[in-house]
Amino acid sequence: MAFVDVDGERLEYLLIAAQRKDRPTLVFLHEGLGSVALWRDFPARVAQATACRTLLWSRFGHGHSPSSSVPRSPEYLHQEALQRLPALLAALSIERPLLIGHSDGASIALIYAAAQPARLAGVVAMAPHAFVEQQALDGIARAAESYAHGDSERRQKLGRYHRDPDAVFWAWHDIWRSPEFRAWDIRDRLPAIRCPVLAIQGEQDEYATMRQLECIAEAAPDVELLRLADCRHSPHRDQQRAVVEAIVRFVDQRAVAAQGRVSGP
Repeated sequence: MAFVDVDGERLEYLLIAAQRKDRPTLVFLHEGLGSVALWRDFPARVAQATACRTLLWSRFGHGHSPSSSVPRSPEYLHQEALQRLPALLAALSIERPLLIGHSDGASIALIYAAAQPARLAGVVAMAPHAFVEQQALDGIARAAESYAHGDSERRQKLGRYHRDPDAVFWAWHDIWRSPEFRAWDIRDRLPAIRCPVLAIQGEQDEYATMRQLECIAEAAPDVELLRLADCRHSPHRDQQRAVVEAIVRFVDQRAVAAQGRVSGP
């Protein structure tokens, strides 16, 4: 376990060494209940398949990172994208990465891509949220009812991956279910994205409809969509082989394009 100082706090991270130096660094951005460890073996599989240096980290309050003393506001995803992510990349001297985000992490990746269009090699957005749908709110309400009434499996799972699993769960639930968060919407930012985007979603996603993917494709200029059957909100777990293969193709395309820019006329 390693830690890096970001905004005066020590954040948990894991860095997998590159097999090839001509590849971008992959930066994984976890979901609302995620952490470094909760990614399980997926980042290592992607790192092996792409030969890329790969970074995972746990946001404040997640995994072994310290809890934030500041309550979450409706702008918390913007704060992660525009303040903490740039500070983390600077602290680890990572330039022009390729972001791979899941759920909340995918939204953070898209916000960063819109704000820093020249500083990314690309974005892989798995089950992204571009705006708040009733399906997401209903799914979170069902999860909360189960958690509050003794869902021992979920509690035990979160307890394996977080220092304070109750704080992680209720922080996620409370901000998403708050009235002021209903207006959260990043669709107006999407046209500013200039890097290539691979957007992935399961057809049985319990927290979103396919409209999330469609609005990204309508707004940004270079978007590839991957819709997966027999797949819920976690494509990297439900359809891992298909997702890894898609990411490998996407990274290979970015590497070829980058090499073309270096050796151009």
